[in-house]
Amino acid sequence: MSTPITPDAAGAEVDPAQLEEPTAQVRAMFGPAFSATEHFAQMLAEQGELRGLVGPRELPRLWSRHIVNSAAVVPFLPASGRVADIGSGAGFPGIVVALLRPDLDVVLVESMERRTQWLEDVVAELDLDNVAIERARAEELRAKYDAVTARAVANLTKLIRMTSPLLKPGASLLALKGARADAEVAEAKYVIKRARLEPAVIHEVITPDEGVTKVVEVRRPASR
Repeated sequence: MSTPITPDAAGAEVDPAQLEEPTAQVRAMFGPAFSATEHFAQMLAEQGELRGLVGPRELPRLWSRHIVNSAAVVPFLPASGRVADIGSGAGFPGIVVALLRPDLDVVLVESMERRTQWLEDVVAELDLDNVAIERARAEELRAKYDAVTARAVANLTKLIRMTSPLLKPGASLLALKGARADAEVAEAKYVIKRARLEPAVIHEVITPDEGVTKVVEVRRPASR
């Protein structure tokens, strides 16, 4: 791994040549999707700070903190169908999901124009034919999905209110959460119940760097 460079007091730009290098374990994790994922990472390194998508302090840990973290939802995705990624922003986890699961139709939902423009650029550059982009808020969507993903969008209570109407029977919300995952699940208990969803399950995913990523899964019961 190369030595990360952080901005100086004047906010000097991070040199893309000194960004975090993906390890052999990360390369193996992404498999056939690694080349396209690396291209996505390079686009973020070159344009992410300029376009207000990723802060300069985040760039030196782009792989470990953002890309590998986003991939943690993949084992819990459905075998087929449509996935809505709410608040896609820079493309986390939606672009990573689309790269790793080209068999799924992924809808990137983002309300900010400059971010949807970025997502359109990424989709075109990477030739992602399994991705659509919706400039909207989650509350404005009317479609139903086989899964919904979200990362750094809102606390779980608010996220349940935003996304529960989007879940088909048997579908799950998969929310990437940090250290407060357990507390957020406890706080959202009654909102989950009112939405007629199953109790939340916290999955702890061990990443190649031996870090732990928490994926909170909240499922709508399948129709009987």
